[in-house]
Amino acid sequence: MKLRALFRTKSVDRITRESETVVEHTLKRTLTSFDLTMLGIGAIIGTGIFAAIGTATAGNADRPGAGPAIILSFALTAVACIFSALCYAEFAAMIPISGSAYTYAYATLGEMVAWIIGWDLIIEYAVGNIAVAISWAAHFNDVLEHAFGLRLPGWLTMDYETATRTPGVIDSAPHLLGFPIVMNLAAVAIVALVTWVLVIGVGCRRVRR
Repeated sequence: MKLRALFRTKSVDRITRESETVVEHTLKRTLTSFDLTMLGIGAIIGTGIFAAIGTATAGNADRPGAGPAIILSFALTAVACIFSALCYAEFAAMIPISGSAYTYAYATLGEMVAWIIGWDLIIEYAVGNIAVAISWAAHFNDVLEHAFGLRLPGWLTMDYETATRTPGVIDSAPHLLGFPIVMNLAAVAIVALVTWVLVIGVGCRRVRR
């Protein structure tokens, strides 16, 4: 009985009814399809062009560069995106409500799989945010150095793993209980700032309602 409950599914009719029911503590949907499209394009451009392509083409300390062969990656990625978009279009036509892969998994594969998919989505967004935040921090540190002549110490501009491979960073970092304090300060700050803005926005919407 308990095992069956783990794979309990929700019918499309029930999911649709629940989405249309007004609940006291739900957030008001304010984003339009245009807003969501712009968010997707911004994430792709921010992560794909300004963060990943430079190191993928030229390489870095961890891997060699792909060079002109990066064009092949673009072509393969485009094909994969087309098939992914077709799959999501079919899912959205079958279950025309918000919820992404979580809702689709709940309706077809059951509660346990939907729970796993939900956590996978959280991890996916976290990894994407990390990539964008690190890229933004690198640009921010460059602006500080070249425009204002300010250079942050190495232990405030990189992660611990990178610091261990960079001579002198661990030795120059302050230590707390014998452990070096190393962080990408600008990346942490921008994530904290965006999180604060989002939380304030959620609170304001709930008060207005």
